[in-house]
Amino acid sequence: MQFQDFWYIVAASGELRADEALARCVLGQRLVCFRGPDGAPAILPDRCLHRNAPLSLGSVRDGEVTCPYHGWRYASNGRVTKIPSQSPKADHGHCLIPFDSLEIDGYVYVRLKRSEGFTNAPWRYAHHGAQGWRHVRFSNRFANTVTNCVENFIDIPHTAFVHTGIFRTTQGQRLAAVVERKDGAVKVVYQNERANLGTWSWFLNPKGEEIRHTDSFFVPNVTCVTYEIGKHTFIITSQSVPVGTDDGGDTLVYTDLTYNFGVFNDIARPFVRHYGQRVIDQDVRILAAQMENITQYGAEFHDTPADVIHRYVESLRAALARGEDPRALPPQSRDIEFFV
Repeated sequence: MQFQDFWYIVAASGELRADEALARCVLGQRLVCFRGPDGAPAILPDRCLHRNAPLSLGSVRDGEVTCPYHGWRYASNGRVTKIPSQSPKADHGHCLIPFDSLEIDGYVYVRLKRSEGFTNAPWRYAHHGAQGWRHVRFSNRFANTVTNCVENFIDIPHTAFVHTGIFRTTQGQRLAAVVERKDGAVKVVYQNERANLGTWSWFLNPKGEEIRHTDSFFVPNVTCVTYEIGKHTFIITSQSVPVGTDDGGDTLVYTDLTYNFGVFNDIARPFVRHYGQRVIDQDVRILAAQMENITQYGAEFHDTPADVIHRYVESLRAALARGEDPRALPPQSRDIEFFV
């Protein structure tokens, strides 16, 4: 099992048009993405077989992409359908091997490899398209690794400093949690959380009810943060797509904010979008600064009890990097407490 065996987002559905090619890079593999004649996504290596020119700089017409250098034309299955410099009757037989692709829940996914004996499916978003639920979507590029990104997305202590006021403030509040690693996932269930939600505490939790808060990580790149407060539910789902060949390059992160605020759903949308992007922008800046220091000083970290969460995440991704099945790691569970 390898990182290439999993599904990664390459574009939101609306980004992939019938008349345009998109250039993407996943795990160091350059891709050209376009829609075939039936409207289904097609994903090929971003190179023409003739002289290696990038197909993503070419045009798309009738579900085929044309190389901008010498005009070789490719069908959605990778077969070369036209070479302008040759007779139309020439039997050339050239073909690029296409990558597996799927379109689901408003995203287009690619899988770079399919190892024997391992099958999986793209992440499915909770409540997508369901009545009473709303989704706000973002995509942002982080100058940091997938591992550091996903650790940030399920990390509470940083929120009181990076997102001061918007999300949390330092109050010395004691939080307890149960952290479990099992079946290729990390799950954190928090206790004693009732307040300290920043700007929108008055709306999200006016009665000071106990907050049902769960953070999860799913191999190799999905995080899901769920807040249930009375009748209000807020879910933050992020898929971190590695641009480079290993865990040392930039990460393209697709974030979904899913919520059910009842009669306030539509009124809340512009505020969710505005503050959601502000929080993401703050994370983009701090993670870029972190990576600059890691590049110079290395990645030697000193842990606190809350960092058990991160070590479990790292153990799963490290197993996958070794070609092992992270689901086979023995289950582990820890009770932790920390202050925010």
